[in-house]
Amino acid sequence: MSLLARPEVAHVTDCQHGGIDYAELAAIGISSDEIVDFSANLNPFGPPPEVMQALSDASHGSDEAICRYPDSQAFHLRRSLAKALGIRVENMVVGNGSTELIRLTALAYFGKGDRVLIVEPTFGEYEAACQITGATVIRQRLSKDNDFQPDVEGTVELIKQHRPKGVFVCNPNNPTGRYLSRAAFERILDAGDDLLVVLDEAYVGFVDDAWSSPSLALQSSSASKKRGNLLILRSMTKDYAMAGLRLGYGIAREEIADTLRRVCPPWNVNVLAQRTGIAAIANDTYLSRCRSELKQANSYLVAELSGLGLAPLRSEANFFLVDVGDARKFRRELLERRILVRDCSSFGLPQYVRIAPRTLTECQMLVASIRELRNRCVNGG
Repeated sequence: MSLLARPEVAHVTDCQHGGIDYAELAAIGISSDEIVDFSANLNPFGPPPEVMQALSDASHGSDEAICRYPDSQAFHLRRSLAKALGIRVENMVVGNGSTELIRLTALAYFGKGDRVLIVEPTFGEYEAACQITGATVIRQRLSKDNDFQPDVEGTVELIKQHRPKGVFVCNPNNPTGRYLSRAAFERILDAGDDLLVVLDEAYVGFVDDAWSSPSLALQSSSASKKRGNLLILRSMTKDYAMAGLRLGYGIAREEIADTLRRVCPPWNVNVLAQRTGIAAIANDTYLSRCRSELKQANSYLVAELSGLGLAPLRSEANFFLVDVGDARKFRRELLERRILVRDCSSFGLPQYVRIAPRTLTECQMLVASIRELRNRCVNGG
């Protein structure tokens, strides 16, 4: 008799992500070093120099950091983050990427039969985390007819109707790039009783004039019971191009942060990630400089793609959606040219690709390849 997993685990959705599929490249004989990757929403300018220096210091000389267990509480990293954010270290929790914190949140707060609201299309890990714990997903599907404009009124109505245990709000949203104002988000935050609101701000570092959210999470439960049930998640992976190191953090009232730390695996954040995280935080001008350069590349891509009849949808993030008709085919044809974009079929958007602008030179390569494909199509090639 075969050994069966829990029914909840057996039905967990295979969550697809952007980035290179190394097995796919091996099967078609392409080296990963040849790929220009527009599919992952990362800072394309690489880590700040302080990160590279921290890696070098930890792996050379007499430093024995790699030979020892890392700090299981990541105290020094949490302290650096707390100081930069102007909050208390007790309100911080760090994870092996923000995705780990999403799953830990579901493990800590959602059980079999609990209802959790997810506004789609959005990051697939929210649903996967709920499936693992047996929670029931309530869906709000935004419409492509109005370019996936958020429907806050509809979100509030679903919260009042279903009284979910939790709601995931991705802001700016992945893959649409739509960004909720503070006033709009506060309407969601105030919509339900005993509702855990998870505000995923993985890409907020790339938003111009983003509003500050930590104060909403740190209000005392006695002052505002509803607003105290807020967990903010952020990703240093995206901001500082540290995808290979995996680093994210959460901001919440002390009891929520402490609960997540209790269900965290020991030593979940390795020593290199902790040290490079501290080094990245120390460079307080890096993100603003990258955002300025990225804005130029983004403007170039939007203009050039629009000229080719592939106008990107409005986005406040460092990525955007483009309706290409057949996303799987479009992705495959570009991959043959060593360029990777995100096929959004897994978001339920088989006609869209997601593109995260890179350096201006790389964006010019992308435009040239797409122009070639368009010309070939027109000429019947």
